[in-house]
Amino acid sequence: MKKVSKNIGDTYKIAEDFFNKLKPMKNGATVVGLYGDLGVGKTTFTQAIGKILKIKRKVNSPTFVIMKRYSIKHPNFKNVFHLDAYRLKNDRELLHLGWDEIIGNNEHLVVIEWPENIIKAIPKKHHQIHISHTKKGNRKFEIKST
Repeated sequence: MKKVSKNIGDTYKIAEDFFNKLKPMKNGATVVGLYGDLGVGKTTFTQAIGKILKIKRKVNSPTFVIMKRYSIKHPNFKNVFHLDAYRLKNDRELLHLGWDEIIGNNEHLVVIEWPENIIKAIPKKHHQIHISHTKKGNRKFEIKST
């Protein structure tokens, strides 16, 4: 599925459409990889998911802390993990974060910015959202489930 966002409102609508169609994984966490260059809107998309899930705290990029956890009340998910893998050199750096427990729990929604940096640690079956700038200064979203 391909969509274009001209503003934050459009990005929030794309996130809402994506989330409303999201089916939780049965054998482990539901993982969403956000691919794209710096400043393309990965964190904005995650903030939209946070708003949909009524997360009270401000959802901002966990670049320096690597990962943030948000407890939620939702029929399918109990926790949202927001991970920024930009500064990670490889997937082994995730082990001290309790990665196996996080990724193994089907009540977890895991949103990863820069998933390509830790691709070996991500389940083969995950949702990929590729975000890029268009020539007109908008953002193009390409959403795939693998």
